[in-house]
Amino acid sequence: MELSSIAKPYAQAIFEVAEQSNSVSSWSSFLSAASAVMSDESTKAFIASPGKSKTQKYDLIAALIAKASSKEVSKQESALIRLILKNDRSAAIESIAGAFEMAVSNANKSKNFKVISAFELSESETKAIIDDLTSKHKTTVSVETKVDETLKGGIIIKDGDKVIDTSIKARVDALSVSLSVN
Repeated sequence: MELSSIAKPYAQAIFEVAEQSNSVSSWSSFLSAASAVMSDESTKAFIASPGKSKTQKYDLIAALIAKASSKEVSKQESALIRLILKNDRSAAIESIAGAFEMAVSNANKSKNFKVISAFELSESETKAIIDDLTSKHKTTVSVETKVDETLKGGIIIKDGDKVIDTSIKARVDALSVSLSVN
């Protein structure tokens, strides 16, 4: 199962709890810290270790998140960590954080796009992309840019599960597939 499919129910539940308790920014900070902690290779190895109990794993994760976020983990955040560890979903925490931010954007009637390019985008290029996306979606738009040199040229725009891939790499891959089929 795709991590995004796993993440959506968790993110939606967290978003509902955050809205009810008026703690969206607190949850956003917690999920950001949890993503950073659980994506660390050493942490992944510790979580995967069969010799460690769930309690030991929870204690380490909670302590690392508390240190990363500079605040104690709340009861609800603690319950989420325990649930994620119990269901072996630690690999999905980054996707959960992303889906949560998407739910926040949707609630604020704004959209958040991830733009991946072969080279660092200039300010004018970024502004042009924002302007195009704003006019197309008729809402407030923010973009997060990332560089992936394997693209060779072009860009990839991601909006949750939707992907627009205009990269040279994608075109070469498509040409390669069409040539290998014939």
